Amino acid sequence: MDNVEETHITGKNLVGIIPIAGHDKYDFNQPWPDCLMPIASGYSLIEAAVVECAWAGCKSIWIVVNDNLAPIIRKKIGDWVFDPIWNNRKFDPIPHESKRRIPVFYVPVPLKNRDKIDCLSWSVIHGALTAFKVTSSLTKWATPSRYYVSFAQSYIEPFQIREYRKIIHGSKNVYMTSNGFGVKDGMFTSFTFDKNDWLEFRRVIRTGTGIKVPGSAPMSNEFLPVEERWSARWFGVEKVFAPLKLEESEIIPVKNFFNVRSWEEYTDFIVASRQMSLKRPKSVLVGTKYNRVAEDLE
Repeated sequence: MDNVEETHITGKNLVGIIPIAGHDKYDFNQPWPDCLMPIASGYSLIEAAVVECAWAGCKSIWIVVNDNLAPIIRKKIGDWVFDPIWNNRKFDPIPHESKRRIPVFYVPVPLKNRDKIDCLSWSVIHGALTAFKVTSSLTKWATPSRYYVSFAQSYIEPFQIREYRKIIHGSKNVYMTSNGFGVKDGMFTSFTFDKNDWLEFRRVIRTGTGIKVPGSAPMSNEFLPVEERWSARWFGVEKVFAPLKLEESEIIPVKNFFNVRSWEEYTDFIVASRQMSLKRPKSVLVGTKYNRVAEDLE
C-alpha cells in the first residue's frame, strides 16, 4: 500500500472490512463461531455486519476469516449481496435491471502472522491491505479510496446508516459513537479510514514484542518469558485505532448500539431487541454463490 498509486476519485470506491479472525475470545462457548450467534429468526451477527456495509454503500465487502471457519460463514452469506438502495426502486420501469450486487470476499490471515500479531485489529489492517492489492492490480480506478469497518461483535440497526450515506462517501473519515463513546474507547462501533490512517495503525502493531527482549542484539540469547512474547496479538481496538483523528472526522451518533462480546451483553441485547422487531432482510441477503469457472448452470 506504500508504493502503489492511489485513485483521486473521492469516495467512489468505499470498501467494507469485517474482521472475524483474531485472538479475541468471548464466553459464548458454543460449537459455532461467535459471529454466528443468532439475533433473530435466521439472522446472525455476521449478517447484520454485512447488511450494514451494504447500507453504507460499500462497493465490495471483505470478511477476514481463517480457512477453518470460512466455509460455514460463506454458506450463510454467499458470494454477493444486494445494495438495498437499488433493490426497491418502485418507479423504475425495469426494477430488476437496476439492482446492484455487492461482491463478498473471504480473506484468511497469513500463517506467518497467526499467534503473533493476529488480533482483531490486525484483521482490519490485513483485510484493507488485501483489498488494496487485489483491486489496484486490476486498474487504478478500482483502487479503494476509503475503508469502512463493521464489527460482527456488536450490533446497530443497519438501516439508520441510510441517512448518512452521502457523509460516509464524502471527503472526511466518519466515526460512529454511541452515547459519546466510539472505537477509541474500546467500543466496536463502525468507522472509516484511509491509507494514511492504515500506516499509523500498522506502526502501533509493530510496537508489540517478539520472542527476544526489545533492544537486544540479534545474536543474543535474551528471550522474553512465554507470556510476554508476541504482545501485539492481544492489542485492543482502543490501542490500535488510537491514531484516528476525531477533529478531522465526521462524528455520526447512532441509536440502539450494543456490544455483543459476552453472554451478559448478549442477553441484554436480546431483551432490548424485542422492541426493535428484528427480521432478516431477505432482499439483501440472498445467500447465493457464483458457479465455478466453466461449470454449467444446471
